Amino acid sequence: MNKTYQGSCLCGQIRFEAGGFSQQAAHCHCTMCRKFHGAAFGTLVGVSEFRWLAGQALVREYRADNGTSRLFCTNCGASLAFRSKGAPSDGLEIAIALFDEPVPVKPGAHIYTRYQANWTLIADGLPQYPEGRGE
Repeated sequence: MNKTYQGSCLCGQIRFEAGGFSQQAAHCHCTMCRKFHGAAFGTLVGVSEFRWLAGQALVREYRADNGTSRLFCTNCGASLAFRSKGAPSDGLEIAIALFDEPVPVKPGAHIYTRYQANWTLIADGLPQYPEGRGE
């Protein structure tokens, strides 16, 4: 059996697991990610073999005008996931900080740096993209 990685929201009522990770994890500086996470950027990673273990009834989805979706916990307000416009329901990018143990992937870039908060400095040496990766 393959290893799975479990995660949870702040209150612990929502729990999930993933069996695989995209190698495209990134720090996203877009305005929506900054507001959704209440931070300088959101750090997200695509997952595979994802399933909810508990609390799925507490998951709510906010759909932005641009068609992207963000999932959050209605009990504690924790930011859970992002879904691109047109992505399937299981096409989630999970907030990497929600995993309860170290995961085998590290962010490899800063994306949407055109929208970076003016009070931040990126000094970690990772590639920076003004829009999405590769732009």
